[in-house]
Amino acid sequence: MSTTTYRLGVLEGDGIGPEIVPASVEIATAAARAAGVSLEWVTLPLGASAIETHGTPVPDETQQALAGLDGWFLGPHDSVSYPEPHRSALNPSGTLRKHFQLFANIRPAKSFPGAKAVCDSADLVIVRENTEGFYADRNTVAGTGEFSPVEGVAIAMGIITRAATERVARVAFDLARSRRKKLTIVHKANVLKLTTGLFRTVCQEVAQEYPDVTVDDFHIDAMTVHLVRRAQDFDVIVTENMFGDILSDLAGEISGSLGTAPSINASADTAMAQASHGSAPDIAGQNTANPVAMILSGAMLLQWLGARHGDPALVSAAQIIERGVADTIAAGTSTRDLGGGASTTEFTAAVIKTVAGRS
Repeated sequence: MSTTTYRLGVLEGDGIGPEIVPASVEIATAAARAAGVSLEWVTLPLGASAIETHGTPVPDETQQALAGLDGWFLGPHDSVSYPEPHRSALNPSGTLRKHFQLFANIRPAKSFPGAKAVCDSADLVIVRENTEGFYADRNTVAGTGEFSPVEGVAIAMGIITRAATERVARVAFDLARSRRKKLTIVHKANVLKLTTGLFRTVCQEVAQEYPDVTVDDFHIDAMTVHLVRRAQDFDVIVTENMFGDILSDLAGEISGSLGTAPSINASADTAMAQASHGSAPDIAGQNTANPVAMILSGAMLLQWLGARHGDPALVSAAQIIERGVADTIAAGTSTRDLGGGASTTEFTAAVIKTVAGRS
């Protein structure tokens, strides 16, 4: 039984967000009740609906409110459909990651019994550095890291720093130490010698602090092949921003579906749960979306908060969610992308029933 009430934000976002985020909140509430944890939910505006009501997809009041919460659930956004100037601006996810310096994007890929996984025994985590690299909208203090000096020529800056690499490397090594004690560094140091070469070197230096963790490294192009052929051999993978984005989508598909790929974005003192997939506007409002990635992202947030606050009841709630989802899928209830026929609400109800049975 936890004696603390944790206050969590709810930002539904766009597309299927208003379907999958409430599903994850319902299941987190049921698991928290089963584990003896008190959660308070704070719903805040974000996305297309916030443009209509506040004139911006990420209102100042939303950011101010989030600063006072323990963490939050962030739904997907459909920023390409926003009117200008919002379409060309930093998207809501990037805005929050940058504002709160959420430097570590942690993305597990674990196969589910009953799901159509390419690798039935995949169980790995990709730790992606979230503030640097070639993603220009997070690289510079003002303006953009992409520019065009003359017509027909475009240039992007890829920024890697020792400080940012050290902090994400320690997150990855700490995670590896808590799992199977294996860590893989992914880079392109044979070509991008100064930037990703620095990333590899700094990670190898940090490895000296973790003699109990076995370390190897691969070029990004080779790593895509290794993931497809032998995903089960990998434990924790640490890499820079763009490589991590690509590899985590690949790993999500290998383990069953992007619809099952969760993630959190974390700093040293706050975190947000965010599914790895997009807003899927083509199926929005049809009650067919797979909520698993968002549900498991919520579990990851509870796990992270439990570790940060030393609260075993929160950790227990996270484990109840994970087992509830896995047991529901293994029992034959899943959404269409996993080969089943359940709607979003039917799948959610089945997981809640499983979770409630653990109380």
